[in-house]
Amino acid sequence: MASNSVDPLQTLQAALSVPANSKEQADLLSVLRESLEARPAPIPLLVTPLIGIVVNSTDSLLKRWVLDLLHFAICRSSLSIEQRTTMASQALDTLAQLLDDQKPAIIKVVIQCLTTVYPLLFRQMCTNRSNPSAWNTLATCKSRIIELVWSPVVNTGVRLSAMKFVQRVILVQTRGISDPRLQNKNDPNIASCPVDHPFISVSKLEAEGQKLLEGLIAILYSSQDVDLLSAMLNSWANLIKQRPTMVSVIVTTLKQWTPAALVGLPASSVKSAEKAVRILLVHISRTPGNGQHISQINEALAQQGVRMDKAAAEEKKRKASLLTATADSRKRPSSVPNEQPTDTKRPKLESDTPSATASFLAAFDFTSLPAPLITELIVANLEAFTESTLVSLVQTYRQSRNLSLTPSAPASTHIPTPAPAPALGPAPVSTPSSSIPTGPRKSMPISVDDTVTPPPQLAPAVKEEQPDELEYEPERLNEALSGSRTDVVEDEAVAIELDPESNLQIIDFRLPPPKNLVEDDRLELVTNSVTRIWDGADDLRSFGEVIPSDSPQAGGNSATEMWMLLLVRMITRVAEPPQEEDDAMDGLVKRDENELAVQDFYSRQDRLRQTLCDHIMSDFPSRIRLATTWMNEEWYNDQLRLAKDRNWRPNYDIWLNQIVASYQTLLDAKDKTFARFLLDLPSIPPDVLGLLRELCIEYSSPERMQVGFTTLRGLVIQRPSMRTEALNILLELTTHPERKTRGAAINTVKLWVPNTQPMDSMIREFALQMLRKLQLRPSSTSTKENEDVHMEDVTADSSAIDITSAVPESAIVRQEAPVPNGLDEQEQDENMEDGQLPAEDLVHSPYLPERIELPAEKSQVLQHVELLFALCVKVPEFLDEIFTAYSNMDITVQEAIQELITALIRSLGPSHGKLLTLMRTCPIGSESLALRRSACCPVKALVSERNLDARFLIPIIAEMDKPDIMRHLPRIVSLLDGQPDTKNLVRSVFSSIVTMPPQTFGSVTSNQPRERQSQLLTPADLMVLLHESEQEPGVGRKKAKEAIGICFSMTDVFRSEVLAVVMQQIVDKPVLPVLFLRTVIQAVTTYKSLVGFVSTTLLSRLITKKIWTNTLLWEGFIHCAKVIAPASFGALLQLPKDQLRELVDKQPSLKSGLRDYVNKKAPNKARVAGFLDIFGEADDGGNSNPPSSPATPQPDSTASPGP
Repeated sequence: MASNSVDPLQTLQAALSVPANSKEQADLLSVLRESLEARPAPIPLLVTPLIGIVVNSTDSLLKRWVLDLLHFAICRSSLSIEQRTTMASQALDTLAQLLDDQKPAIIKVVIQCLTTVYPLLFRQMCTNRSNPSAWNTLATCKSRIIELVWSPVVNTGVRLSAMKFVQRVILVQTRGISDPRLQNKNDPNIASCPVDHPFISVSKLEAEGQKLLEGLIAILYSSQDVDLLSAMLNSWANLIKQRPTMVSVIVTTLKQWTPAALVGLPASSVKSAEKAVRILLVHISRTPGNGQHISQINEALAQQGVRMDKAAAEEKKRKASLLTATADSRKRPSSVPNEQPTDTKRPKLESDTPSATASFLAAFDFTSLPAPLITELIVANLEAFTESTLVSLVQTYRQSRNLSLTPSAPASTHIPTPAPAPALGPAPVSTPSSSIPTGPRKSMPISVDDTVTPPPQLAPAVKEEQPDELEYEPERLNEALSGSRTDVVEDEAVAIELDPESNLQIIDFRLPPPKNLVEDDRLELVTNSVTRIWDGADDLRSFGEVIPSDSPQAGGNSATEMWMLLLVRMITRVAEPPQEEDDAMDGLVKRDENELAVQDFYSRQDRLRQTLCDHIMSDFPSRIRLATTWMNEEWYNDQLRLAKDRNWRPNYDIWLNQIVASYQTLLDAKDKTFARFLLDLPSIPPDVLGLLRELCIEYSSPERMQVGFTTLRGLVIQRPSMRTEALNILLELTTHPERKTRGAAINTVKLWVPNTQPMDSMIREFALQMLRKLQLRPSSTSTKENEDVHMEDVTADSSAIDITSAVPESAIVRQEAPVPNGLDEQEQDENMEDGQLPAEDLVHSPYLPERIELPAEKSQVLQHVELLFALCVKVPEFLDEIFTAYSNMDITVQEAIQELITALIRSLGPSHGKLLTLMRTCPIGSESLALRRSACCPVKALVSERNLDARFLIPIIAEMDKPDIMRHLPRIVSLLDGQPDTKNLVRSVFSSIVTMPPQTFGSVTSNQPRERQSQLLTPADLMVLLHESEQEPGVGRKKAKEAIGICFSMTDVFRSEVLAVVMQQIVDKPVLPVLFLRTVIQAVTTYKSLVGFVSTTLLSRLITKKIWTNTLLWEGFIHCAKVIAPASFGALLQLPKDQLRELVDKQPSLKSGLRDYVNKKAPNKARVAGFLDIFGEADDGGNSNPPSSPATPQPDSTASPGP
């Protein structure tokens, strides 16, 4: 079948079109499954929509098929790791929701899926730091599955699956092999997670993994579940293989293990556990690299061998003793004369058969059989005996016990004369004694009908007797079996004929009234009865008579449960309160006595209930069924009594509150007893719901918080009548000011979105109404002012004039006062902004004010919108609501929303379809929200299309690539206006778009390579760009100078070596910027170490580029030469004579220095004469001393170049 390819979509459609759970659907799904196993590529396309459809449906063939297919795709298919990881991420919320399913088979498959999902998503989240919600969901699933391992009342298959999940968690949360040559890339472990991860705590996970391993070791020492122990030991083989560092711990644990916890189990079960331990030890000894543990393993195997041999010998001895005892019991009846065999071969056969039977029965556990089957076996064995054999066995038993063989019957029964009435009373009840099953019914030789026909008038008396009222008389039965049955029947018949009317007296028989006990005696009697019942229950529990505490039945399946049910109903239903007696003569006295009697009645009943309550609370987990039965009986009794007596005091709420208040101090996160108890109650009072709310807000106690949220989640899922109240509490907790409580509530409710109804619609409506509470409401100030002004203008004589005719209609409809006209009210509603509701229609949370206080605080805004932000990940359409409502918010609320939405946008990713659409088509007034740190392309397009201010580019420019940064940077530079705030803003932009140069930034050379290629700018790129931005529209030379000055103020980025690279890059350009020489002067002024580079390299390059051809640059060159003189003299001598003469004419102070430099350095006398012709004699130059220490001019001095 697998070789035949089928169309997956057509086959699936055909399976969905046939009747559900039919054979045709099963065949079609089977064919589709075989095809998908052979070609798994279409599985992701099929599973993703199907899992959302079946998640909330009842148990069906399609639901199980989809879950099995998901399990195959994630765990066993040949799909790539990336595809399986994507499917795991998409199905995570669904799997978390299915953990609450009622079917153990479905929970088992879900846990098996999560066993593979956990390492897949852990590997993904180690590198993806923008999805904390998925990690929180995964951590919640992990906690709930781990609880199943410790719970003793979980289905065996589910618990074994949970055990394997825990083993996988231990593998992930422990460190793998440290040798990189032996590391497995497909083995995600805690070592692959960075220590600075924003939401995964490496230390906590590693500690949890170690704690889980210790918990499994504790189970090995304490559990009596052999299947669980075998599964755990088998999983440790993989743990040892992948985590060699744990071998020593495992070996030590196995060496110290003994079957002490398995005492009382069959020898075969103990032997099975011993074999599992032995197999694991042998496996470890044969694994390469475990040589250092061989001696320890051999010692453990030797100890175990001695232990197993001793146990085998004891078991053999026990079987031999049982065989001997069985043989003795078989031989004892052979001494009775009536059972002598007539066949000579018979004794031999019977001597062999009991031996074989006894050997089989000795090891058989009859307690494993159901009670009805045992009853049938007993009856069948009794029918196998003949009557004479059965009588002989009875006589033999009585002889062995020294019991009398003569029945002690009243003498009057055997006298054929009339007897007194008391002696004849039992006669009719003994008449049908022949019907008692003493042997085979068909072999009864005597019956009442064969010996005597009773008179017709006695038939009604005999028929009215009930079977449970028949008097059992063993003495008379034995007498009948001994052979005198005919005489007895004849005597009884004679007695009946003598006085038949005397038997009618039993019809009018009445029991004497009970003794009227005093109050203390009543209480003592009930207390003793209760004590005797629960003491007996403790004794019977060891025999398995008491049903488990997690049984779905409310009680009555065993003797103890039946007594408890009877006791509960005696307390709740039997006693009646005293009735009021009206007496006109003495009404006041009677009323007082009646009130006192009623008070005594309630007091007495309360003491009885308190006794029962104390018994339950002394061991609540094991007596939860009794508590549930009691509360259900109390509730039902209250309904009955209130229907008859309106003054009845209800007991259900009182005692339920007392049970809850007593047990809440003992709550444990691993104990599901409390939640199961509340889920089985018929009604939950508001006080108990309030207690659950208080548990949820105890953020200092995570265990109690978990109990509260687990119980409320169960009420929402399993109790439709309580769904609204429980879900409202969870929704209100999503606005709690404490972050832990709020986060836990959000994680709880978002599991029901978007596929679970009706919870989905309720959660959506609540989240949207919390958003609407942040919107501004229409103001009526202008309306009132207009009305006041109009009223002042109206004179006393114009009272009949319609005032509203002079008031603008827009002002009238916005009035807050009630408008009697229905049409006006409709117009008032239409005047509301889109998405707004009237104040009275908005829901309110006890943790938020009715209206947000302005100016708004960021924390309070977060309380309103955090749930909606969390839902946006699942329902991106909520982004439309956020952007629509944004324009109607106060400015302080908008600022808070801008900061808070950044994390949401980051988690959605820059390529999210809905986000990109909103970036292009955001509503008017929400542009500032759209321009958050994400989705650069839509923001850039939005700025260009709407010609928005350059400030909108600032939040996203760091996310752009280098070409976009270089294209949009001049617009940001154009913002400079000389103000300190603007300078700081631009400085922050420079810091965000420039990479920090390393401390070992290279030497200052012309061929210096870039140290790092990235999408950001290097400092040199930024400085060069700023020099060229002078020509950009809106920038100009003044703003460019201000921007370059900002760069010089960033000394940690623009160091001397960086500035050298900048000057080298600019001087190599064909056209030099006007501000270049100004920057050179500022550089050598700031860093004296650059003087040598400028004087020897830069000035010479400028001379070769004929710097004098550009007037502004030539002025800057001259000024720079003066600033660095005398270091610049060597370069200046390279100038043509005309340009050199022009230079010294503009800077006469350089003549004397140049003249001295020429006299000292120039060896050619003719050339010296030429230079001296330009510089003049010593007395011609003004100042004859060279400027050895020139003054340091500022870049903005009058001598600096530029406008």
